Amino acid sequence: MGVVGRVRTTVWAAALGTVLAGVPVAAYAEESAPQPPAYRAADGARKVEGKPSTADAPLIEAGNTYEDTIGPGERVYRLVLQQDGSNAYVSAVLRPPAGAKVSGSDGVEVELMTTAGRSCRASTGRATFGYDAVPLAAAGVRWGAEDDECAPAGVYYAKVTRTSAKSSDQSPWPLELKVQREPGRGPGAPTTAPSGWPTGAPSLPGTEAVGRAGGTGFNDARALGAGVWRDEMRPGQTRWYRVPLDWGQRLGLGAELSAAKRTKDFTSASGGLSVTLYTPFRSPVSGKGVSYDGVQAGVTLEKTPPVDYGNRFSGDRETQPVSVAGWYYVAVTMGAKVADFTEDAVPVPLTLRVEVTGTPAKGPAYKEDPAAGGFGVGAEDRAAAREGLTAPEAAEAAGTRSLMRVVAGAGFGAGTLLLAVLGGWVLLGRRGRGTTAA
Repeated sequence: MGVVGRVRTTVWAAALGTVLAGVPVAAYAEESAPQPPAYRAADGARKVEGKPSTADAPLIEAGNTYEDTIGPGERVYRLVLQQDGSNAYVSAVLRPPAGAKVSGSDGVEVELMTTAGRSCRASTGRATFGYDAVPLAAAGVRWGAEDDECAPAGVYYAKVTRTSAKSSDQSPWPLELKVQREPGRGPGAPTTAPSGWPTGAPSLPGTEAVGRAGGTGFNDARALGAGVWRDEMRPGQTRWYRVPLDWGQRLGLGAELSAAKRTKDFTSASGGLSVTLYTPFRSPVSGKGVSYDGVQAGVTLEKTPPVDYGNRFSGDRETQPVSVAGWYYVAVTMGAKVADFTEDAVPVPLTLRVEVTGTPAKGPAYKEDPAAGGFGVGAEDRAAAREGLTAPEAAEAAGTRSLMRVVAGAGFGAGTLLLAVLGGWVLLGRRGRGTTAA
């Protein structure tokens, strides 16, 4: 395919993605009931092989995403960090196959530690499964300014542990690692947790729903803004979305499953509908699950605190993670057991109600731009939320816009040159005609 063909394909793909993001999902739903689509790995993810001990642990670096596999037990990775007050976040996404057997004690843990084997203060993040084997994430952190023992430059280790009961699936599962760097704070940044913010249920919108098809994981989560959004699900499926939250903003969220085509009456599934909210560094904020009887179910998460740098100093586990601006991720799961009393070939309508409140505030003083680490909300993020773009679609759309600017600039330059040449020809012609007349 030539350059022109590739450009046309790129533009068409971006346009098609934008169109499909805004139409009712039922308009292009499949009639069959295939297995839920596999988790989409990050573009450009690097292969890595963690070790069971610190000896020969492979190097992982900020700004990169890595692919590995992990069975029950530990995998260790090496980081080289600077003494610049920056924070290093290492997240691990555990991706069990659909239908894998798990228990409520199974899960993933990420711990950052020194070469002496000391765990960095408040560094360990963990998450456990509910009723279903779905993608699960946790994140560990090295605090570069608050933890004196882990502030010096040098080698550190990230230990990822997969916990698994003996009766659970013991096979190796794919593991996605992401390393993000938050720059050190400048003068005037908060050093204590804020207080006095109100808690409670959100005031969720009741406008007409707009179709937005969720993704398979963090890497292709569908962008949402404030409003009401419609999708559809089948038993055992998890749909992923992302919402940009700027400094000072709060998120309220509700999810509803409508009626399914039931094959049995008076039956329900525990954990038939569950919702989990994650931070921009893939750490769980909050989550909730309810039973579903094939008729109706709803989950409402309590409003988050306003995004504030000082929240990281809070002792409340649902406040502490809401400490950076950026994309917050929402995972919605329909329990696999729902298939026991419904026709899972018939998708069930899912309604998401999203409330974003608070005027975007000025961010804290950083020594560098935090956007390189995936933190902050910019104009392109807001545009992606309005248009309902996944990260790959947004990147392609940005590339298309950049290409069009280059083409337009080249066209303008070529036109200017052509006019100059034509002008020269006219001038020479006039001079020639004048000489002949003389």
